[in-house]
Amino acid sequence: MERIGPIIILEGPNHSKVPYSRSLFIDSGEKVLIDSGAEAKTLLNLNQEKGIGLIINTHYHPDHTTHNHLFPDTEKWINPIEFDITRTVEGVARVNGIYQEWGTLGIERWKKSLPQEMIQNLTGITGTYEYETEYVFEGVKVSFLHTPGHTSGLACPYFPEWGVVFCSDYDMTSFGPWYNGTDGDIDAFVASGKRLLSLDADTYITGHQKGIFSKQEFQKSMERYLAIIDRRDEMIERYVRQGLTFEELSNIGIFYPKKNLNNAIYRTWERIGIRKHLLRLGLTLPETTLDLVKSK
Repeated sequence: MERIGPIIILEGPNHSKVPYSRSLFIDSGEKVLIDSGAEAKTLLNLNQEKGIGLIINTHYHPDHTTHNHLFPDTEKWINPIEFDITRTVEGVARVNGIYQEWGTLGIERWKKSLPQEMIQNLTGITGTYEYETEYVFEGVKVSFLHTPGHTSGLACPYFPEWGVVFCSDYDMTSFGPWYNGTDGDIDAFVASGKRLLSLDADTYITGHQKGIFSKQEFQKSMERYLAIIDRRDEMIERYVRQGLTFEELSNIGIFYPKKNLNNAIYRTWERIGIRKHLLRLGLTLPETTLDLVKSK
């Protein structure tokens, strides 16, 4: 654990890599946990030692709500845009692109594969917080900034008095920006990344991997991070010029390694991500070879 004033940084397993994430704990008179992706043992020990009175989720993704179910009697909040999404499995399936790519049959198959805990992590959320509003937890001020792009509702908690911002999935990993749900948006992702840099903050904490950046480090990393979007644009445009169909393009591995595309959810996100770039580039192409023949 590392500590910045009243803010304790809690690690997830394997350097907080997906399917886990980093968590923050506000150690004031009110004991508030932000995201529950840290190691389960760490969270349970913390609850036993200090108590967790409130869990606040930055967004609905499972790596950030991982251990909500371990605290069934604890109040849980999420941002107001995503609260309704968490009410049903079908709602989550739609923002993950499962319905759009595979229809109702795809949703049914996905539902059967879900661990019960994953459903409990979302359905146990009982309330919402307001964006851009200063909350004070026993003297600790924090605002939940609306930073869409990764998802439509993602919030980044900002502690102005401590110069700290929790950047969640603006994580500076080598994978690059993730906006591959149907509620993700490339342009919004770029705008939110630039907004984070505009804050009066000198400590940036990401949800995964490296974790803690100075402002100068974060600015340099953000430039490299957002440049990955342009490289994806260039790669996709090059393949389109070569005459590939959408199915052929979605089998190459633009986002995920080709070997991972046998996994149904990675394949879904690969397809959604490619569609976003095609739209951004103003490009259309046939879905399959059969569509290409029909168009002629």
